[in-house]
Amino acid sequence: MRKQYDIAAYVWPSYTGDDPRTRIFWPEGIGEWQTVKNAVSKFPGHSWPRTPLWGYVNEADPYVMEMQINAAADHGVNVFIYDWYWYDGRPFLETCLNNGYLKARNNDRVKFYIMWANHDVSYTWDIRNSSSDFTRRAVPFDKIWAGSADRTQFDIICRRMFDKYFRHPSYYRIDGCPVFLIYDIPNLINGLGGLEETKRAMAAFRELAHREGFPGVHIQACLWGDAMDFTLTGVDGNRRVFSSDVIKTLAFDSITNYQYVHFLKTECPYPEILPRLQAQYKKNASWPIPYFPHVSVGWDNNPRYPRECVIPNVITENGPENFEKALLLAREYIDAHTDQPPLITLNSWNEWTETSYIQPDDLYGYGYLEAVKRVFMRKGLDTL
Repeated sequence: MRKQYDIAAYVWPSYTGDDPRTRIFWPEGIGEWQTVKNAVSKFPGHSWPRTPLWGYVNEADPYVMEMQINAAADHGVNVFIYDWYWYDGRPFLETCLNNGYLKARNNDRVKFYIMWANHDVSYTWDIRNSSSDFTRRAVPFDKIWAGSADRTQFDIICRRMFDKYFRHPSYYRIDGCPVFLIYDIPNLINGLGGLEETKRAMAAFRELAHREGFPGVHIQACLWGDAMDFTLTGVDGNRRVFSSDVIKTLAFDSITNYQYVHFLKTECPYPEILPRLQAQYKKNASWPIPYFPHVSVGWDNNPRYPRECVIPNVITENGPENFEKALLLAREYIDAHTDQPPLITLNSWNEWTETSYIQPDDLYGYGYLEAVKRVFMRKGLDTL
């Protein structure tokens, strides 16, 4: 059994009010807390509304983040993975990281790394807004912002990583290489113009790391489905099917997941997910690169739909006790794979409107954080 685990929780950086572009979704100026506080019960037995015990805090405030960093570290969460966005040639929702975490005086207690959330923003984002004005205005449009980036934009993004983040002493590294997770591989390839063009761009990213004095950059892929198989519409409009060979071609260094809903059936009680999760871990162990096991708290994005109910996608019976059982499976996987770093990803620190967060609330208190602590900070175990 290992003495130390790297427990990395995703951070959805929308609980701030200081990015003007968030106002088109959440005009109250408190980010997606607007959705959380306006959420209602959608069906009998639905566990909403919920209230954060820490209040509707601004996570771009370094004093707020100092409190949250201490709570995370005290319970065994020692890495934050920040969702990071680039739309219209500039960053989006970056202030949570820049003004909150990076200015917190205790950010040495919890490391961080970045997941480039390079997905498109489409109408499905609009419907979550409780203000009907923007929804009506956006109905005719399929896409608000494109998450893909051409080579010029990709190079700017890579440069930004080194200039603003990779050199920070708390940036999470594997073998000295800063870790950079990419969420949407098809969108990456589409934006760069094809598989070979993407291969060249990734190689340039690694070359830049060497020029900047790093041994390299550890590029991680977000795995969807049972394998990295997907259909892609190329820039020429033709449909192509890519297989897991994409991972080899692009020389990704590791893989992990973001959410159960991406690779498991989620319209069921949590105990039914556990054997499927264990089977998926076993399957993913056959990859030629490290697979870092993933655990989600749950899935229920009904809070984002003020006028609709999305019952089929709800995970039930996902209280701290069953969540802890999934954590034990992930720990078992890591203990059995001593040839790779002890990294486990969690969804999430604060995905409130997907009902998959470990921050304390009025339903379970600190239950999810305590579950993490019991599994990874038992007597005899150390953390960062």
